[in-house]
Amino acid sequence: MITERETTQMTGQFLTKRLDAAIYLIFTLAVVLAILGIRVLRAGVESETLANSSQTTADADWSELIASMHRMHMAMGAVARSGDNDIDFVRLMLPHHQAAIDMAKTELLHGKDAQMRRLAQEIITDQQSEIELMQRWLKQREPASAKEDPTPAPNSGKEN
Repeated sequence: MITERETTQMTGQFLTKRLDAAIYLIFTLAVVLAILGIRVLRAGVESETLANSSQTTADADWSELIASMHRMHMAMGAVARSGDNDIDFVRLMLPHHQAAIDMAKTELLHGKDAQMRRLAQEIITDQQSEIELMQRWLKQREPASAKEDPTPAPNSGKEN
């Protein structure tokens, strides 16, 4: 026969297990909701950005500027860390400078302000010179095996 004390213990163990299961379920739901909330928030930001950009997508100049930035972000994201801060800096600056050139070319094609057009031309000249300097600097530091099998530099997608 089960005593009252045993019944109380069994009930306590049962409730403890149920409470543990309920806490686990609540925790799991909180994590899932947090993940979904982040995704919904991110989707909202992306849709707002898309809505804002779709209003002006018809404008070729805006589309070209955004495309230049997108190419830059993709190229910078593809740079693998070398462990050498100087090399990493230069490798990240190359697509940054190329994007500046691409955006300046867009300004020359579509801009009307004389001062901004002059600035765009100066940016093209200066950034191209700096790109060449950085490429030479990197080439001097690459291992001998890399010098034997050179890989072509990525094309920015714009003609000079």
